[in-house]
Amino acid sequence: MGKPLTGNSFIEWLGEEKYQELVNFCLVYVAGLKLPIKRGTFVEFRNGMINVSPIGRNASIAERNAYETYDKEHNIRRDFVLALKEKFPDNGLTYSIGGKISFDVFPTGWDKTYCLKHLEEEKAISGVEYTTIHFFGDKTFEGGNDYEIYEDKRTVGHAVGGPEDTMRLLKELFEL
Repeated sequence: MGKPLTGNSFIEWLGEEKYQELVNFCLVYVAGLKLPIKRGTFVEFRNGMINVSPIGRNASIAERNAYETYDKEHNIRRDFVLALKEKFPDNGLTYSIGGKISFDVFPTGWDKTYCLKHLEEEKAISGVEYTTIHFFGDKTFEGGNDYEIYEDKRTVGHAVGGPEDTMRLLKELFEL
């Protein structure tokens, strides 16, 4: 422990030209959406992925909650992801809906299961071996940002509805 973990760059992996094509498509798509509100920062670059929000990352908590309800009825994020899959079928990307207002785009294999390799490597570094790994997530459906790690054979997956549900399960599982 105490050593920096290796990192990866989404742009280096995809290439600047393909990255710009992807971002431009997202921005044009967002521009064509008629939504109750838009609040800015529609595409946020993070080192290993981009986060795309049709209403914008600058939405308030109340606006996020309202959009989540709107999206469940109108499937804005689902349809956006389908459009991306159709436009970029050969880029090796995964699209993962998460949270209330956005979805992530990252190279296939760079999902939440990526962290498990670091846990497996820990045995050689410190001698610590993790034999049972519990994962708690609310987006465990196919296409949700918790799906891959929830389904992974190296974890015990628990679908939860929120923090209170997670606490209830933790207390039950570990007799706390």
